[in-house]
Order: sequence, then C-alpha cells, then structure tokens
Amino acid sequence: MGSGPRGLPAAEAAARLARYGPNTLPAAGRAHVGRRLLAQFTDLFAVLLLVASAITFLAYALGRPRDPATLQLAVAILGVVLLNAGIGFAQEYSAERTAESLQAMVPHTCRVLRDGQPRELSARDLVPGDVVVLEAGDAVPADCRLVEAQDVAVNNAALTGESDAVARVARPVPAGPLLQARNCVFMGTDLVAGAGKAVVSATGTATEFGRIFRLTAAAPRQQTPLQRQVAVMARRVAGVALATGALVFAVRVPSGQSFVDTFVFALGVMVALVPEGLPATLSVSLAIGVRRMARRHALVKQLLAVEALGSTSVVCTDKTGTLTQAEMTVVQLWADGVPHAVSGVGYAPVGEVADAGPVRGLLRAAALCSDARLVPPAGREGWRVLGDTTEGALLVAAAKAGLDPAAEEARTPRTGEHPFDSLRKLMSTVHRDEDGTFRAYVKGAPLELLARCDSVDRGGTRVPLTAVCRDRVAAAADGMAGQGLRVLAVAERRVAGARPPLEEVESGLTLLGLAGMYDPPRPEVRRAVEACRRAGIRIVMVTGDHPLTAEAVARRVGIVRGPDPAVLTGVQLDALDDEGLDALLRESGELLLCRVSPEHKMRVVTALQRRGEVVAVTGDGANDAPALKHADIGVAMGASGTDVAREAAVMVLLDDSFASITTAVGLGRSVYRNIRKFLIYLFSHNIAELVPILAATFAGFPLVPITAVQILAIDLGSDVLPALALGAEPMEADVMDSPPRPRRERLFSAGVMGRILFLGGIQALGVCAVFFWHVHASGIPYTDFTKDTPVYREAITMVQAGIVVSQFFNALAVRTERQSVLRAGVLSNPWLLAAGCCGIALMAAISYAPPLQAVFGTAPLAASDWAFLTAFGVLLLAAEEVRKWVLRHRGTPVPEGTRCE
Repeated sequence: MGSGPRGLPAAEAAARLARYGPNTLPAAGRAHVGRRLLAQFTDLFAVLLLVASAITFLAYALGRPRDPATLQLAVAILGVVLLNAGIGFAQEYSAERTAESLQAMVPHTCRVLRDGQPRELSARDLVPGDVVVLEAGDAVPADCRLVEAQDVAVNNAALTGESDAVARVARPVPAGPLLQARNCVFMGTDLVAGAGKAVVSATGTATEFGRIFRLTAAAPRQQTPLQRQVAVMARRVAGVALATGALVFAVRVPSGQSFVDTFVFALGVMVALVPEGLPATLSVSLAIGVRRMARRHALVKQLLAVEALGSTSVVCTDKTGTLTQAEMTVVQLWADGVPHAVSGVGYAPVGEVADAGPVRGLLRAAALCSDARLVPPAGREGWRVLGDTTEGALLVAAAKAGLDPAAEEARTPRTGEHPFDSLRKLMSTVHRDEDGTFRAYVKGAPLELLARCDSVDRGGTRVPLTAVCRDRVAAAADGMAGQGLRVLAVAERRVAGARPPLEEVESGLTLLGLAGMYDPPRPEVRRAVEACRRAGIRIVMVTGDHPLTAEAVARRVGIVRGPDPAVLTGVQLDALDDEGLDALLRESGELLLCRVSPEHKMRVVTALQRRGEVVAVTGDGANDAPALKHADIGVAMGASGTDVAREAAVMVLLDDSFASITTAVGLGRSVYRNIRKFLIYLFSHNIAELVPILAATFAGFPLVPITAVQILAIDLGSDVLPALALGAEPMEADVMDSPPRPRRERLFSAGVMGRILFLGGIQALGVCAVFFWHVHASGIPYTDFTKDTPVYREAITMVQAGIVVSQFFNALAVRTERQSVLRAGVLSNPWLLAAGCCGIALMAAISYAPPLQAVFGTAPLAASDWAFLTAFGVLLLAAEEVRKWVLRHRGTPVPEGTRCE
C-alpha cells in the first residue's frame, strides 16, 4: 500500500484523496418532490381523465355559442384528477421515511497515524494506505488489513449474518474469500474486543460494504400483486369506456344534433364508466392499513405493500434478533458429573443456578478467563454486554450463582493471557492468587480441551481423568450439543510464573465442567409460526450461522418438525444450477439455508418468485439489503437493524419480532378483502349510471338521463366516504385460516363480477324506470325537451337521488358475502351509516339549494319521491338477502378473498 508504521505523509494522503475520492457511499437516491408529484398523473385513469378534460375545454372553446355546462364539466374532470393526485401524493409522502441510511452506516470520525502522529479525522478523509488505530467499541471506518492485533474480535453480522464475534489476527493467513480472511476487518462492522492497528486497503464503493451497496442499487423494485391487478383493471375499464363512448357518439351523430353536444353526451358515457373515486379511495384505504400496522409495530413505507403482505406465500427469515432475542444465555452447566439448570433469559442477571455450590468454581474460572464486560442498564437501554456475547453469557451465569466477576478479578488480577485462536479453539489467562501463587484458567471447545486434561474436579478434589470419565464428559457435551446448545469446557491448573509459555498453560489441566448456552427464541415466535402454518405460508430460514445452530433454533420455534429437514449451505447452493435449485424448492417442505452470502439470498428469492411465490424477506444487516429490495416484501428490523437494511425494505418492524410479520400479513389479507368490498360497491353503481344513458340513446331521447357533472358528484361526493368505511372494516377472526391467494388471481374474479352485475343491474332497472316514468307521465314529446324543461330537471334529479339512496343500502349489502346483514349487525359499522347519511345529505343539498341547482341542473324533490326511492333501496337490499339465503342453503363454496362465515 506504499505505507509504513508511521502512516502516510500528509501530502501523500491529500494526493490519494484526490485520486480515490472520499470514503463515502452515494446518498440514497430519491426522486425530486416535483417528479414524485408528477408521477401521480401517470396512472391510466388519470391520463384518461386528463385527455377528456382537455378535449372538453377544446369543445367549449370551439362551441358557438359556448355552453357554460361544458366548461363546468371540463373543470370538474380536471378537479377530480388533481384531487386524486393530491391524496395519493400526501399518503405516499407521509408514509416514506427520509433518513439518509447508507451515510449513517459509516462512522464519522476515526483515529489515524499521519506523519507518525495520531490524529482524529473524519472518516470520509481516509485513503488507501492510512494506518488507523482501533479499540473495542470502535466502528471500522473502511476495509483494512490488521498489522497489530491484541485479542481483536469483531462483529461481522452486518456483512455476513454471523451472530458470534470472530477473532482477528495480524499474521498472514492462507489465501481464500476476502470476507473470511482472519487478518482483515471491514467497513460496517465493529470491534467488540481487543485493540490494534490496521492499514486501509479499500475505501468508499471499493469496500465490501460498497459492493453490497452496488448490488442493492442494481436490484429493481418488484411490483406488488395489487399494482399489477389495478393496472390490468385500469386498462380494461379505459378500453371499455373509450369503446362505449365512441359507439354512442357514432349512433347519435346521424340524429342531427350539434357535434359538440353529441361529443359531450358521449363523454358523459365515458365518465360514467370510469370510477373516478377509486384512486383516492384505494390510497386512503391502504393508508388506514398502514396506520393499523403501525399500531402493531410494523411501519410500512409504501402503501401498496400493505395489500402485498396479504398475498405472501413464503417468508424467508433470518435467525438472530428476529426469531431469537440476540442475547446468548447459559441454560445448563455440568460439573461433578451432574447437570445443573440455569434459569433466566438474556443479559439481565436475574435467575438462579440449581444447586450452585458444585459449579461456583467452574463459573469463577469462566468469568476470569473472559474479556467481556457486563454493563448495567442506562436510560432506556437494558443490560448489555461489551465484548464477546458468549463470554457475556458466562458472566451473567456467574452473577446468578452469587459471584461478582469484577471483585474476583480484583482479588486475582490477570498477569498473562493467550488469546483465542481458531486452530487451538482455546483461550487461556493467568492470574495471581491471594497467596502469591499463579493459576491458569482455560476455556474452549470440549474435545480440544478434554484432550489436554489429565484430571477432573470432584467436589474440590482433583482426581485422575480415566477413560470412563472421559467418555462420560464427551457424552455430556454431545447431549448438550444435541439440544442445540453451544458448549464450552472450562479447566484450570497451577503454573510456575506470571507469564508461562503456552505449552505449560494448556497441558496437564484439571477439568472443571461444561457450560451449555444458546440464543433464546422470542417467546411469541412459536405462536406466530403456527399461525403462518395455518395460513399456508411457508417459512424458509436464511442465516449466516452454522447449520446445527440454525436447525436447533428452527425446531424450538416450530419451523422444523420433521426428522430430516433440507439443510443447505452457501457452498452447496453454489453447486446447484437453476434447475437443481428449483427442484430443491419444489421438493423440500422444510428448508434451512445456512452460511449464505447476499448473492445466495437474492438467488433464492428470485427462484421462489420464478415459481409464482409472493416472497417476504426479513433482515437486519447490510448483507440483507439486496434481497430485501429484490423481494416482493422487504422487512427490516427497526431496533437492531442497520440503516441500509431499513432503506432497502418496504416495511420496518419496530420491535424486531417475527410475530409482527404474522400480524402484518393478517392485516394485509384484511385490506384485500375490504378492497374487494368497496370495488363491488363502486363499480355496481357505474352500471346504474351507464344503462340509463344507453337506454336514452337507443330510445331516441335527445338528452342524457344523468349528466357528467352529476356522475362526478356521485362518484366523489356521495360514494367516497362509504367506500372508505368499507375499506376500514376491522380484521376478521378467520383471516389467517385460509391459504394465500394465488399470485395470478384476478382482483375481479367471476364471483366479484357476478355480484357487481347483480347489484348494478337492479339499480339500473330502477333508475331507468324512474326516469322514463317521469318523462312519459308529462306527455311532452321527446323533441320538445330541453335542459331547462322542469320535468327533465326533476327526472335527472330522481335518477341521481335514486343512485345515491340505493347505494346506501348497497353498502350494507356488500359487507358480507353469505351472512345476512341483519345477523352481522346493521349498526356494527357506525362509520358506514354516517358516511351514507352524508351522501344523502349532499344529494338533498343538490336538490334544494339554488346555487347547486344551477350547477347541476336539478330540481327540488317531493317527500313522496324520497319515500319511493327509499322503498327502491329496501328492495335492492331484500334482493341481495335472498341471493345470500340461496347461497347458504345450496352450500356454494365461498369465493376466495371473501368473508368465511
């Protein structure tokens, strides 16, 4: 690197900074506010309405004389587009987090040697060749090669997913994958123990962390199922609207009416078919789901992701922190030939050791042979461990047995040590006893330590370690390991001096016992996993940990039940081609992926999506970010997760618990059901708006039975609030008792379309009868009707009021698929009743208020008119009740996505 023990000269560092650039990562790209607002106008419904508004403005300008009603229509259509865009933009903008995530991952300052002098510099000013000074607790500012290391251990979880701290050395190591190089440390990780110096080898985007950033940036966002279905629906509705409008225009042109009047008539047909209130209703309904999820500790950044959660069929979850508490805990000790249970969970020293007497010597030795520190609660933080979590667990167990590790260290101070080495798999420390003699304490892997022991402690007495006794110790260690515990053995011996050689310290040892520990599962996870099983959701564990550890945790939480789950490592995954991976995913019911890289996670997610699965991926580290972004639903940890993971995800768990994912899936399914309810509600009255217009066209009536402005008043004034009330229906108890809907299932299924036609057809027949009855009863010839004819104004007012009143009863009808609304409770959704009454009140204002009469061309209705329209609404509800009764008595299966009674 062209450097040395004194570091770089200042001039050379400046030259390298100019050559390599600052040690930063590009800020997370965000579209300009203006661009994001303009994106709201790219929806097909918005484009269609914008074109219609522009043509209407043009028709008004070319008209002779100019008709004020045409201008009102153009302004109203444009207002609809602006309203929908404003609501959608506000909801998206308020839900999106604005943290600059990747920059927050890089430490702000670091200690560097420049010209032989220590300096504290901004991390962005580091260059390749700089010598940085690192201590326990420091974040690593760049990719570095250690040149001095004293008991260095680093936490690589953010990069590799490994939950355990790993030792690092300064000596050369064999060639291999860079992330496995034991003499290197990397940006985005931190030192949990020791101290050292390191030469910077890569900065910025050239680091391993930068490689993951590039991988994340290249991964495209996936469209949610609802996005795809709404897009298909918008294309079809737009096509039908344009075709029907063109047909009506072609039929009416030969009748001799003016071109402009004929165009406005056809435009009214098109507007009648476009559900103008749908975008706003959909956005607000999804926002309601967002708020409900936030109350359940799940923050959703994109509205459409709420619904996508409901179609999740596979959850790829990591282990540490999501399924477990990320707090190593000693749960069993073995000493004097007897096991001893340890109660309590986590780093809080609350609990006890069963029959602690025989194991106090074991725990005292384990606590002294440790570099970790137990830190008491401070502020909002609870008990935590500074240093290796395994050693922290031993300190907690010692405290539970009544020992004070700090006091023991003071009485028997450390005089020498031999750090943990992965080849020896042991760590040793030497201490001076109160009588002036020296004693060594050793802990490490059971088999390696057992091979260096020649005696065993029995009630404070040293007895020879016979072959039978060795077998018993080995069997005890295997028994603990079989329970998924990480097992450490502890031994001691007297030594001649304060700093004896390694050969003396780690030979002729007396075995004190064994300690078994594990990262305890979160207590709520098992119930959440069971709920996923009932819901037909497959859970795949994807972790950087050892296969045995992963399988043990998976069994504890219920992910694995069978005797032979498919356990695959990253190396084995590399050996599979795409066909082999597809076969594995198809044939293996219970699957655990261990020791995997970011590329492996992305490949598995892609393979699952290729099979038609809707995939949710959880993660907390920077190594998880590419898979989080590539998944259908990326779920990041809010409490323990890195900012880059939270940026890549569309949902953040505020409590880091897998159980919150299950709750969010249930809420997502409920949102989808509610969307179907208000789609039936919204589209059924479109038929009631369209059919009278078509009937008037083919009957030769010169005017429209309902004007485009009246249609907009219904779609946005009377229908939006009831639709929102339907979208806010609470989650039903059975929502997690059915399998996820297929990825390709249509939003408008045959059952949904049939119900729309049934309810809309009844409304259409009723309003057609009302209109033509008024027209014929007047005795006025068709050719004499104008827009100012009182009978015509009364007739179109009756049509609009008929749709509004019937929609009030329609809203009650669509709340259930099979169950009677009387049994469900007419008053069980008071917001729906209030919203319907608001719509009727608005209709009354349009009928009676002179300013609104002038805008809409309406007339006041008599009390008998309202009574007739109410009876018509009751008739619609009764017809729907009969349909439900027939379904219940025929035993017709409930369509997917509807209420299961």
